[in-house]
Amino acid sequence: MGLTGKLICQTGIKSDGDVFHELFGTRPHHVPNITPANIQGCDLHEGEFGKVGSVVIWNYSIDGNAMIAKEEIVAIDEEDKSVTFKVVEGHLFEEFKSIVFSVHVDTKGEDNLVTWSIDYEKLNESVKDPTSYLDFLLSVTRDIEAHHLPK
Repeated sequence: MGLTGKLICQTGIKSDGDVFHELFGTRPHHVPNITPANIQGCDLHEGEFGKVGSVVIWNYSIDGNAMIAKEEIVAIDEEDKSVTFKVVEGHLFEEFKSIVFSVHVDTKGEDNLVTWSIDYEKLNESVKDPTSYLDFLLSVTRDIEAHHLPK
């Protein structure tokens, strides 16, 4: 069993994929209003929302535990509809040497596919793969989808 890994999950959404991408690319501070059970805050620490190099602080709950992650936006690709966040501080460093989250949205008419990936390096062999974070990200995705579906 290695110390580095990559986890990927995909889910189809019925809501607008462009809106989903825009939330994480330029308006991540709106996400806590949409999924407050998962994410309680997203504050700009440095830079400007929607700009590479900016740093945001996420307050979130996973497995019933309050957590904090400071993340740098390392890539935003408008054409590919992807955003990549590199964790630079927070609770994740209790188990991981490095961890990067990416979200990509494929939009093809009414068929939209959200792909989350987590690239990570564990501190040691006893650390579990971050599969609970995939469940968390899928829950966030479902909340965003439900929020943007016509009522």
